[in-house]
Amino acid sequence: MRVAIGSDHAGFELKSHLREVLAARGHDVVDLGTDSVESVDYPPICAAVAHRVVAGDVDLGIVLGGSGQGEQIAANKVRGARAALCNDLYTARMARAHNDANVLAMGGRIVAAGLAEEILDVFLGTRFEGGRHQRRVDQIHDIERDTGLSEPGLPDITTEPRHGDLVGGT
Repeated sequence: MRVAIGSDHAGFELKSHLREVLAARGHDVVDLGTDSVESVDYPPICAAVAHRVVAGDVDLGIVLGGSGQGEQIAANKVRGARAALCNDLYTARMARAHNDANVLAMGGRIVAAGLAEEILDVFLGTRFEGGRHQRRVDQIHDIERDTGLSEPGLPDITTEPRHGDLVGGT
């Protein structure tokens, strides 16, 4: 499996550890930075990981930071990325099985190396169940398309309400 991985300074040590674990298990790893614990902004790194996943250059992505929260948010701004913050085994399994998550986010200040390896194993080893879950993933894709998030090669779609759309609330 080809896996893209990236982190900010707070996730650097966990990223380095997981990169070695992945390589030892025979996976091809694309490391998109950072290369030290020196402070760096995470959004471009996480977006780069997500872009590689969406483009099909890699099978899955991993983004790491202090909490993983901002990294997940940044990765999810890339149309087609389904990044899931998984700081436990259950969310890792459900993210893949029910949401077809393609980017794993974890917090290097929250998850110890041993648990991170277990989360990684669950995330990589769980397959998407499809069925009723596919319908929901398709609905997520529809939301992305309707909100005009950018994707190379696809036109943006207006976010203005269409005739018949409910505006406001009742």
